[in-house]
Amino acid sequence: MISRRNLLAAGALSGAGLVIPAGEHLRAVASGGGQHGHGTHGGSPPRGAAPTGTPFSVRMPVPPVAMPVRSWGGVDHYRIPIRTASVELLPGVRTPVLSYGGGFVGPTIRARAGRRIRVEYHNQLDHPANVHLHGGHVAPEDDGHPMDVIAPGRSRVYDYPNRQRGATLWYHDHSHHTEAEHVYRGLHGFYLIDDPQERHLRLPDGQYDVPIMLRESRFDEQGNLYFDPFDFDRPVVLVNGRPQPYFPVAARRYRLRLLNASTHGTLTLHLDGLPMVQVGTDGGLLPAPVPVTELRLGPAERADVVVDFSRRRPGSQVVLSETRGPVLRFDVVRHAHDHSRLPDRLRPLPALPPPTVRREVVLSTNFETIESLINGKLWDPDRIDFRIRHGATEVWRITNIDTEFGGVNHTFHMHLVQFRVLDRNGRPPAPGERGLKDTVFLAPGESVRVQATFRGYLGRYVYHCHMLEHSAYGMMAQLRIVP
Repeated sequence: MISRRNLLAAGALSGAGLVIPAGEHLRAVASGGGQHGHGTHGGSPPRGAAPTGTPFSVRMPVPPVAMPVRSWGGVDHYRIPIRTASVELLPGVRTPVLSYGGGFVGPTIRARAGRRIRVEYHNQLDHPANVHLHGGHVAPEDDGHPMDVIAPGRSRVYDYPNRQRGATLWYHDHSHHTEAEHVYRGLHGFYLIDDPQERHLRLPDGQYDVPIMLRESRFDEQGNLYFDPFDFDRPVVLVNGRPQPYFPVAARRYRLRLLNASTHGTLTLHLDGLPMVQVGTDGGLLPAPVPVTELRLGPAERADVVVDFSRRRPGSQVVLSETRGPVLRFDVVRHAHDHSRLPDRLRPLPALPPPTVRREVVLSTNFETIESLINGKLWDPDRIDFRIRHGATEVWRITNIDTEFGGVNHTFHMHLVQFRVLDRNGRPPAPGERGLKDTVFLAPGESVRVQATFRGYLGRYVYHCHMLEHSAYGMMAQLRIVP
């Protein structure tokens, strides 16, 4: 057991979140006992780090769009391996990673609302893995439950009906106890749902609709991804897998789909010299555009923004920065016709039915035992914490009581549903937080009320902190939807 004194000496407490020590499986992996043993655990950070290269000298890659292996009967079928890969994250250095399909960021799956997709994942690793469609309204057997894993050498087909609004979703590993390291090493990708109502709005699309995954990382001297769950200050922000890249743009509007795929770090973003207009949250479009000067994204949160680069002449540069410094430079390289628009109204939100049940969810950490808890309990896959009637509308008040030693942030995620944030500490949410959400940020001492309707499926789902080191060590619970 790690004492509180040793925990504090390790510097594991910060506003970026408490980081929990790795379990025995990951310790074995770190010592070379598994395919993804590319780093160390539980020790001091590396004395040096491979250079990240000259800022803005490498172009930001855009994840490739997955192509179905066949389409039949109104269903698109995909096949994606889960495997190790060697990719270039730092200039001139090959880094071993875990991968959906061979790249550090998995292929983007572009779905159409109402059209079914089936994805066969083949686990080529030497340990279990799985896939969770984050934000997806799917049956429990296709949800990527933490205990429902794909054994080494086996395959699993996930069925996604896409009966939901257009939205920026993502997929990632969710195998319990290893999810933090699996996601950190590359098991993540975009899943974008388009629908006709979005297309009628004429927001930027095609090559002008760009998914951008941001996430914290640390590299050792050899350029390997260094994973230590006590490392709460990972200094390198990768943007679609590259540190401080540039991206050429035309002088016109772009839709940027921003995702924080960090396992525990919160990102605060601002654009130098140009306004951002937020048009979407986790679950789809906002009712109206919201001009923003700064965006805070906790782990797993998404924000869709429109940026009008026509305000800058070709040859201009616009920098996206995070609190640690610049992370991405947009280079305006040419003029272009722009048939897109930014309407005053986007999409009304679903009505809020009267709630039938109110619940309390308390997020806390036992600093003596280093346990992460929901309502004072550790995760137990054999326990159902909430039983919810199918079709019920509930209001949950989620409270982060981790204020000791400077406090610990949390991000709270519910599977299956998109919820509405009703208030934060009793005050209305900010305009950019008033859309559909599946993940919500809570600073130390904050309390947020959310409302959700549980329908479509019966069965068990999880809710948890999406600072994945926290959920891996207990901050996760289970609900069952019953008739």
